[in-house]
Amino acid sequence: MDRTPWPANRRPPTHGYSTADAHELSKVNETAAALCAADRHAEAIPLLAGALSECRVVLGVDHVGTLTVAGNLAVACIVAGRRREGVNLLIRNVADRSRALGDEDPRTLTARDALAVAFRLVGRVDEAVEMSGMVTAQRRRVLGADHPDTLTSRMGLARAQAAAGALDSAVIVLSAAIEAAEEALGPHHPHTLALFECGRVIGLTPPGR
Repeated sequence: MDRTPWPANRRPPTHGYSTADAHELSKVNETAAALCAADRHAEAIPLLAGALSECRVVLGVDHVGTLTVAGNLAVACIVAGRRREGVNLLIRNVADRSRALGDEDPRTLTARDALAVAFRLVGRVDEAVEMSGMVTAQRRRVLGADHPDTLTSRMGLARAQAAAGALDSAVIVLSAAIEAAEEALGPHHPHTLALFECGRVIGLTPPGR
């Protein structure tokens, strides 16, 4: 859930709106993100939905603030159990970010990674594997193989492969990710520990562990 304040709108104010309006919308997004952090996603959804409608008017559909709120709304819907709605919102958000920010902008890749997870959660495992593989490859190119975000995607790919029944492939992916994390971040880094926990949760034991 992204609660980072976004830059002020650089376009001239329209329809009587000002940068103060944009600031208030940013605050609404932060409040909703805090609710989600407290596992109160159902309460956050109406805040985000209202903010998204206003962002589209005040900031424009391609502003980073609008895209952030839309992504947060999608994630909140998924976690709150409105998974089909959330997946559809995420599909649109990925397309919007790709168009407005670029297909390999880190913010686009964040949304694409979330979509891969969402596909797995709703049982669309083949699409989850495909999307996880795509975002993992993109993050390798953009960020490097051992960047924490890339390691997160590599873990997601292993989980998607396991969900699809490709356990051997999942073990290979997870083992390589753990090795990269231990070398780059150390054995006690949160991302390294998350990879080990992933192996335990989905019943994968990387060789030699």
